[in-house]
Amino acid sequence: MRNIHKALTIHNLHNSIKISSPIALSALGSSYPSSTGSFKPELIEPVIKPMLNFLRETSSYLMVNVYPFFAYESNADVISLDYALFRENPGNVDPGNGLKYFNIFDAQIDAVFAALNRLQYDDVRVVVSETGWPSKGDSDEVGASPQNAAAYNGNLVKKILNNGGTPLRPNANLTVYLFALFNENKKVGPTSERNFG
Repeated sequence: MRNIHKALTIHNLHNSIKISSPIALSALGSSYPSSTGSFKPELIEPVIKPMLNFLRETSSYLMVNVYPFFAYESNADVISLDYALFRENPGNVDPGNGLKYFNIFDAQIDAVFAALNRLQYDDVRVVVSETGWPSKGDSDEVGASPQNAAAYNGNLVKKILNNGGTPLRPNANLTVYLFALFNENKKVGPTSERNFG
C-alpha cells in the first residue's frame, strides 16, 4: 500500500486516488455482542495497526466485507430471518452499550467500529466494500433464495438512503457496495458462493 501511495505521490495523484485493502469480519476476534468488537490479537501489531496508521496518514478508508447471510446461516436457530433481512422485528439490545439493533448488518458494522475504538482509531472512516445475499445455496445453507436476496439488497438500499448510520455511529453516512453484479459459476465452494449475483 505504501509503495502504491509513493508512486501516486510522484505523479501528484495521492489526493485524488485513495489506497486501501478490504478486510473480512473474520479479522475480528470478537463481534458479538457488537460492543465487544475487537481485532484478533495475532493480527493487531503485524497487520491491523500498520494498515490503520497508513489509512489515517493518507485520509483513506478501512474497507470491510460484511455478509450477514453467513451469520444467519450458521445461527438460524437464534437469529431471526427478519433481523437478517432488515424487516420488522423486536430488535436486540447490546448488554455492553445498551444500544438496540434491528438488523445484523448494523451490529456487524458496529463491531468493527468498536474494534477501531478499542485501538484508538475511531477517526478512520469505514466503507462496506462488499455485502450481499445469495439467491441459491446447498440444502444445508439456510436462507439462500431469490426472495431473501431481493429482500436483503432492497432493504439495505432503503436503509442506506434513509439513514446510512448505525446505532453506535448514527452519523456515519456509510458508503456500501453490493456484491455482486453477476453470479460466479466457476467459483469453488458451497453453492451460495456462486450465487451472489
